[in-house]
Amino acid sequence: MSSVDGILLGLKVALLPTNLLYCFVGVFLGTLIGVLPGIGPATAIALLLPVTFGLPPATGIILLAGIYYGSMYGGSTTSILVNIPGEAASIVTCIDGHQMARAGRAGPALGIAAIGSFIAGTFGVIILCFLSAPLARAALSFGAREYFGLMVLGLVLVSCLSSGSLAKAALTTALGIVLGLMGVDTMSGASRFTFDRPEFIDGIDVITLVIGLFGVSEVLMNIEANLKRSVLEGRIQSVLPTREDWRRSRAPIARGSVLGFCLGLLPGGGGVIASFAAYAIEKRLSRTPEQFGKGAVEGVAGPESANNAAASAAFIPLLTLGIPPNVILGILLGALMIQGVAPGPLLMVNNADLFWGVVISMYIGNVMLLVLNLPLIGMWVQLLRIPYGIMFPMILVFCVVGVYGTTSSTFHLYLAAGFGVLGYALRKTGHDLTPLVLGFVLGPLMEVHLRRGLIASDGDWSYFVTSPIAAICLAAAAILLWATLVPAAKRWRQRLPVED
Repeated sequence: MSSVDGILLGLKVALLPTNLLYCFVGVFLGTLIGVLPGIGPATAIALLLPVTFGLPPATGIILLAGIYYGSMYGGSTTSILVNIPGEAASIVTCIDGHQMARAGRAGPALGIAAIGSFIAGTFGVIILCFLSAPLARAALSFGAREYFGLMVLGLVLVSCLSSGSLAKAALTTALGIVLGLMGVDTMSGASRFTFDRPEFIDGIDVITLVIGLFGVSEVLMNIEANLKRSVLEGRIQSVLPTREDWRRSRAPIARGSVLGFCLGLLPGGGGVIASFAAYAIEKRLSRTPEQFGKGAVEGVAGPESANNAAASAAFIPLLTLGIPPNVILGILLGALMIQGVAPGPLLMVNNADLFWGVVISMYIGNVMLLVLNLPLIGMWVQLLRIPYGIMFPMILVFCVVGVYGTTSSTFHLYLAAGFGVLGYALRKTGHDLTPLVLGFVLGPLMEVHLRRGLIASDGDWSYFVTSPIAAICLAAAAILLWATLVPAAKRWRQRLPVED
């Protein structure tokens, strides 16, 4: 199927009244999640995952995808008005966006953030339409060794690009892999890591893990932080940027869109790294870098464009290779598997309606977000005044309903609470949770491809480097590890006490 035929099929699926409704619900909830600090898109998608079980696969994924990229829009509102990022990718927007708001230019800041997000999201969807098919055709030649090499590279990238030290990232990745391997071995039928508990025979449910790690631990972190919000008073006048704002923002939006899309393809890249990189580039290229941090509109346009382009790009490795580049896409991978859909190069053949329906719905969702965000800013401001002491009990109730509604087991409620405490402890000690979740998702798949490769080669480990693609992936992973470990080792040696 050509890209043009796929786009026509996608329009037919995405314009169905039911899918339009769920697309609107998804982007609206996504914006709401982005506006309210302390929830996050990962928690929201995990909580709503049970809702999609009774929906057609395409409709369910359209809903969850809308929450993901919708949260990128909403996060900028909180960053600009309250100086608290509603979503991690909007941290950089606080720097100049809030300064613009304090100078009485909250409207243009919100306007350029929404327009830049729309342009970048549209750019990402267009490239997604025309890049996915060639990549999926190339991936059809992948075997066990190619997938194993690709997944090793993905986990190494996640570990090296995550916040914190490489040792901590490797530890959380290994923990995620072990948790993912719990249950019955699909190839031998033996149980492993179950501690003789029958509840672990089927492994750990991804919803229980994610809700505990992100939902419960986020509540614990925010209760401890005791965030104080000072929403700017006064009526926001026009949200349309001036001609000068638009002139200064055109190039940052274009650069942020391209940079964000490229970084969004990488495992562990995503909107956070893309927004920081875009901000650094704009400050370096600016003729007036001293204005950054004092309300430069380029400091809003570039990062907001980058994180939205990264959100669109992240769907390419998920849908065409079956490899999620970040935590939220890892949850979407679990949603697809629960629906009986196998992401990968055959998705465009076996489930063309789902693939193209989701892609086209992303463009429709971007249009909805542009229309929604600007007129509803007043409502979002009122929501920001809700005390967190009222919000966190509601979040915990949704966590309990989400876990019990999926598993119908009180044991899994205790397990989610345990993962919440674990997530809180890891975050307090400087560990990033992203490698853990991606290790949990990719670890079992990596093991399956490793064992298939060993069976096909009769135990010959050299089989994994006889394929050019697998050899390149493994070599890139080794080089990346070496490039990360050597500077760390030098710094460690410099800290050692020197004997006289």
